[in-house]
Amino acid sequence: MAPVTLGALVRKLNGSKDSSVESVYIQLAGIREGRTAAGKPFIDLEAADSTARVKFKIWSDSQAFTYLQQSREGDVAELSGRFLVNDYGLNVNQPELEALTDAQSDALLAGTPERQERLALDWKLFQETFGSLQDARLRTVALLALESYEKKWKRAAAARSYHHARRGGLLEHTAQMLRCAIALAPLYEEVTPDLLYCGVLFHDIGKLWENDYAETGFTSQPVRKGELIGHITIGVEVANRLWHEASQKDPAAFAPDGKPSPDLVRDHLLHLIVSHHGELEFGSPVMPKTPEGWLLHHIDNIDAKIEMLRGAYLESEEVAPGLVQAKRPMMGLIARPLSGG
Repeated sequence: MAPVTLGALVRKLNGSKDSSVESVYIQLAGIREGRTAAGKPFIDLEAADSTARVKFKIWSDSQAFTYLQQSREGDVAELSGRFLVNDYGLNVNQPELEALTDAQSDALLAGTPERQERLALDWKLFQETFGSLQDARLRTVALLALESYEKKWKRAAAARSYHHARRGGLLEHTAQMLRCAIALAPLYEEVTPDLLYCGVLFHDIGKLWENDYAETGFTSQPVRKGELIGHITIGVEVANRLWHEASQKDPAAFAPDGKPSPDLVRDHLLHLIVSHHGELEFGSPVMPKTPEGWLLHHIDNIDAKIEMLRGAYLESEEVAPGLVQAKRPMMGLIARPLSGG
């Protein structure tokens, strides 16, 4: 039986009363033992792969329960059984777990061929867009951000939940935002495209630390820097450091008499980082005060919200014809799109 992905299982069984015998390669992202009120033991297993994270309740009368008692978080395994979707989401009956071979483990960590291709296209978009910026200062600092942190870009998540909360999710989110920015920038003469594009790149760069993933896995552990400082402040720190490195690399481009001056351009870039949440109550220390600031905020919000809708369409059951339950932070019922997604 060829393994499937968690995401494929959710799509296959969501909205169906049927069950299916399947196997899936997973990382054991979370293992928590507990007991019911009646004293029956169980383990809450959080399983992860490149497409999704799913929580399963593994009961003590299964082979998988015994296997998990001898396992550690971060281990990889093949989970097989009869999968179904009920009121609690994706579940598995008669679950069994078996250790992966090295080859199987490598296949799990690489992700599906489709996902590998998508991330490669996103990275190519980064390289082509930022390598062709007209402003030499913004071009140099952007390319440094790619060269210095390539591995982090390809594994960090955009969030811990809500949207793009998966390995490589930050790259996906940022690349899609960049496509939106490229489409919108020419429509407004007040907008400096190079600045907007760099704002997209740098707005969440602090999440390379706040939401970084292990080099070999699908789990993101909180780190001191992310918890104590937060991604906006980290982003300002990183942007300032890279700006200094870029000025040392190409002093002529950063000459003080440049038009506009390097300090002015840097201040505008930093403003995009600190204002991109759009509201003080949402964590931005200042509101957007430039055309690029407002565009960036709304582009960010659009892509995040569409991803939240996409997640609900995939994972929530239909509660009435054409209506599904929204997933947090959205509330209530949402309608399926005319496209049939």
